Amino acid sequence: MKISDLEFWLVEIECDVEDSPVRRLLVRLATDSGMEGWGEARVSWRAAELSARRDALLPVLIGRSVFDIEELLMLDVTGDARLRCALETASWDLVGRAAGEPLCHLFGGGYRQRIPLSVRLPGGPAQRVAKAARELADQGFHSQIISSRGHAETDREVVVAIRESTGDRASLRLDGAAQYDMETARDLCAELEQSALEFFLDPLDTRELYPVVSLRRQTGVPLAVGRAIHGPVDVLSLVRSGAAQFVVVDLEQVGGLASGRKCAAVAEAGGVDVSLNAGPSFGVTAAAMLHLAASSPALASCNECSYHQLQDDLLAEPLDIVDGMIAVPQGPGLGVEVDRAKLDRYQVTA
Repeated sequence: MKISDLEFWLVEIECDVEDSPVRRLLVRLATDSGMEGWGEARVSWRAAELSARRDALLPVLIGRSVFDIEELLMLDVTGDARLRCALETASWDLVGRAAGEPLCHLFGGGYRQRIPLSVRLPGGPAQRVAKAARELADQGFHSQIISSRGHAETDREVVVAIRESTGDRASLRLDGAAQYDMETARDLCAELEQSALEFFLDPLDTRELYPVVSLRRQTGVPLAVGRAIHGPVDVLSLVRSGAAQFVVVDLEQVGGLASGRKCAAVAEAGGVDVSLNAGPSFGVTAAAMLHLAASSPALASCNECSYHQLQDDLLAEPLDIVDGMIAVPQGPGLGVEVDRAKLDRYQVTA
């Protein structure tokens, strides 16, 4: 089964937790047997670039077997991790469709059928965020992510307000977005010691691990690292340094499912809790995350996905969300179908 065609779309959809519409790239790979597979990524491309980028990439891909995924990942033209993730996802979608099996079956089986989500709270004043947290907890979303405002006192007020609003019904993760220096992060951690945070993600304004090691020695707040993780080597460095108790793997940042599986395996072997981040996916990357989490016992934690917070998606049938959990699609490949009418409706042309 050989690759015969490649298509790109830039698509924008409004999201409740984003200040502006989310723009993502949709990738379609077609084969000489008439099958198609889909991938998705967040890129900084403009619509005017798509034709030239396709013309540069298609000659390298055409005629390649969709089963040669590791070879595909080594190509110079797939050096950008986010594009690599989209192409790899489309290839895995095709492999699963060819096999007539859900992708999780090819990754080791459907270890779990529903995947618990961690959802990102909207911004705004502390009381408004706390109200949103309470409403999400009522809907079954008990793992919630607070986006740091970059101001320690504001972050503390938001955490306290949510705790007062939700009690112990919400497990809270604070995403520091790598904004704080050591002194500020240490002081904020001291103020949050009694807040029972699940973890404080990327508290320091650095991509280095050793400053995080130093912070961990000075606080009882569990720490997590995400933005410094670009592959399994980084996870191994985290394990060896003892920088954090948690690692968050962004599938697009590490370059796809194959790399994500390796990251999870290294973290599990090192005794570090690991979870995935699929961001505000329009449905395709969310489905890929579900299959990986379903087949990997190490990925037992809640995984971040803002899919349900979009005002729409690109799927013919929406993913099934009940009580804060998403059912793993059971169709072949990713188990989802892209709605071409929605692609046309939300396509960015300028």
